[in-house]
Amino acid sequence: MLRCPETHEEAFLVMSTGEMVGRMVRSGILGCPICRREYAIVRGVVNFSGPGTGEGLPPRQKYAVAAGAPPRSPDAQTLQALLDLSGPGGYVVLVGSAARHAVGLAGLMGGIHFVAINAPSEVEELPVLSLLACAKMIPLRGAMARSLVVGADWAGDPWLGEAQRVLLRGRRLVIEAERVKPPSGVTQLAIGEGLWVGEKR
Repeated sequence: MLRCPETHEEAFLVMSTGEMVGRMVRSGILGCPICRREYAIVRGVVNFSGPGTGEGLPPRQKYAVAAGAPPRSPDAQTLQALLDLSGPGGYVVLVGSAARHAVGLAGLMGGIHFVAINAPSEVEELPVLSLLACAKMIPLRGAMARSLVVGADWAGDPWLGEAQRVLLRGRRLVIEAERVKPPSGVTQLAIGEGLWVGEKR
């Protein structure tokens, strides 16, 4: 499901594992066979933003809420309904602060794997949750996600366009903000309560 964030065709990445806990890779290296870049896995987070050797892992940010009333956060049952998820299998992608929904959603939907992009520092890797960090794109192959949630902290360019790219056709995108410019190729289904919901055409 992963792809190198460099501007070349998609290709499978090659992994060399270091420390593992069960099936979770805590340290290691991912290598791209096309451009030969290498990306470090440090403390369970795949760092696609480093200089190429995995050194200089950027600090993960804490989730911060702007001054004033905090945004409404949907509960797991509401989010599951909006994402139109039923049945096991596949991947759900959570961008930014939306990663905080992984545990609640996983409790409702067994057999689905969650992938968090640029998750806040308080979100930890789990057997059902993989953590990726990348400054410029969602480092996943195109049309691979069953659904996708973008947190308010990443609800802009290029992340919404990237969300559309990795989403399967006919599947749902939820953005935790109402005032957004929806990506092309996604039809708005609903807006309100601090959320925007669409479906990929």
